[in-house]
Amino acid sequence: MNTVAKILKAKATGKSVWTISKDALVTDALKIFAENKVGSVVVMNGASLVGIFTERDFAYKMGVNAKDPSQTKIEEVMTSKVITVEPKQSVNICMALMTEHHVRHLPVVEGSHLVGMISIGDVVKDMIEELQFMVVQLEKYIQGLR
Repeated sequence: MNTVAKILKAKATGKSVWTISKDALVTDALKIFAENKVGSVVVMNGASLVGIFTERDFAYKMGVNAKDPSQTKIEEVMTSKVITVEPKQSVNICMALMTEHHVRHLPVVEGSHLVGMISIGDVVKDMIEELQFMVVQLEKYIQGLR
């Protein structure tokens, strides 16, 4: 069974996490989304993780309420209850957490340190690769029985 650590290792930018200060403006986060083709930023207060701001947060909390992103601080619209995982956790646990909590991004923490970020795309890709490996192994096994 694969782990979060394996996913981070396989990602070209596995240990890169886009962060933003809780005092930054929503437009700052939108620039990070656009420039880096990401859908979330981890919100920090100094070295402490205090939230996450995602495209969904923007759509649900900004657009519907017609807030001005150039006048709104991230801390006003971020999700403060962040679901996190540790490197040792299994991919299956991540999928369960994402499904249960309806989230697409999981910050990876080790102790109190932010060490990475995984997305639903990373998890699905890993699960597909694992299934493909199992199919190949089963085909080899069946061929060996003939």
